[in-house]
Amino acid sequence: MTVNAPFPSPTPTWHNNTYAALSPKRPELSAKGKNVLITGGGTGIGAATARAFAEAGAARIALLGRRAQPLLDTKAALEREFGSSGSGLQVYTFPTDVTKQSEVNAAFSGFLGDADNANHQKIDVVVSNAAFTGPFEPVSNVDGDAFLHAINVNLSGALYVAQAFLRYAAPDAVVVNVSSSAAHLEFGGAGLVAYSTAKMAGVRIWDALAAANPKLGVFHIQPGVVDTDMNREVGGVKAVGHEDHVSLPGTFSLWLASPEARFLNGKFLWANWDVEELKARREELETTSFLNLSLGGWPFGEPGWKPVWNAN
Repeated sequence: MTVNAPFPSPTPTWHNNTYAALSPKRPELSAKGKNVLITGGGTGIGAATARAFAEAGAARIALLGRRAQPLLDTKAALEREFGSSGSGLQVYTFPTDVTKQSEVNAAFSGFLGDADNANHQKIDVVVSNAAFTGPFEPVSNVDGDAFLHAINVNLSGALYVAQAFLRYAAPDAVVVNVSSSAAHLEFGGAGLVAYSTAKMAGVRIWDALAAANPKLGVFHIQPGVVDTDMNREVGGVKAVGHEDHVSLPGTFSLWLASPEARFLNGKFLWANWDVEELKARREELETTSFLNLSLGGWPFGEPGWKPVWNAN
């Protein structure tokens, strides 16, 4: 189903629910044999993303989150729906505070084996979905300690997951950074200054990883306006007057992990944008900085340009 776009869109078609091009049943989106790890995997967007990869045939899925019971509930639901299909799906749960490096490392190790052992398994897809909104106050009167705490929570989680990912990444592994429109829209005045700052900085962490490891796929997404617990904390659906179904970001992340989407490597994308129409602009998107977070109107980041410290 397509709807009138409530926001400016580079594709004429706008979606608020999943659709045929994102179907996990498409052979082109097969996740057969893949190891997938999802942070914030117990509920909401994380759980829907796990379901999409399970339906696409993923071999093993790791769910990370702070609370054990939602992880176990999602694991049971996936095994109930897909475990009897003969796919051999294995679902692992790891109660994890992603702001604690030791817990992140333990989760990766528990899922894939000791990183120092040459026989450890490789990770094919990481969906970095865990997040924390922090104080809902404008910059004029936001509490400094609460602001810095929110930044630390979001950035330490991204950093520790990125570092663990690199130790286990398959040669063509993919990361989907579930970001927010707050990373590039001015929401600070509305009270999301801490969250906006953290989301922009999180993009830079994953971009740095991508720059140092160009064979890996790294994508940033605005997942839509989904009625999750975190979104409700800041007014979410009611404030925007628009709602997207949770299956949309889940299946969009599955599509990004497929070879079809590789031409969008490094881009910031809204899950609402039509993937067939993005594919029709492949040459433009591969050869320009369009949809990258960069200095608009100036050719930093265009193909062929390198900073002086990387000129050779």
